[in-house]
Amino acid sequence: MNLLPVLLLLAMLATAGVLMVGLVGFFRGGAFNEKYGNKLMRARVGLQLLAVVLLGLLFLTQR
Repeated sequence: MNLLPVLLLLAMLATAGVLMVGLVGFFRGGAFNEKYGNKLMRARVGLQLLAVVLLGLLFLTQR
């Protein structure tokens, strides 16, 4: 089994997880959102970038 699809799946799941935590924190508001809202958004964007790069690499390595 190739490692690239597994890494892509992990990156996508991590992105979805961070997105869900960020959304719950946003809707609840309060101190958690003030402290971690921006950090969660940056983490989500970084994980999305990683997923897109891995997807591109997967397409490039397929024959």
